[in-house]
Amino acid sequence: MRQVMSKVFMVLSALCFAIPAFAQGGASGGTNWVAVAAGIAMAIASAGCGLGQGRAAAAATEGIARNPSAGSAIQTALIIGLAFIESLAIYTLLIVFVKMK
Repeated sequence: MRQVMSKVFMVLSALCFAIPAFAQGGASGGTNWVAVAAGIAMAIASAGCGLGQGRAAAAATEGIARNPSAGSAIQTALIIGLAFIESLAIYTLLIVFVKMK
């Protein structure tokens, strides 16, 4: 199943890159590649933040389950860690807005 899905996504990505090749060139200024790159950067940053936050929460939950008396210390470290992880997405969003000007 993994191989089939991999092939399907490869075909879809190839079609996404092939679509502009068939477009007729008009009087427009062309593609705004800054916007495309900014969207991709934000998607990657959001995905990374989501994965990082999920792993951090899972590790904190496991740590509290193993040692309930250390729950408050683990929770404090978790909240600080989640704030640092979320700052990546916020900084990426800030850069997107600055570059879109």
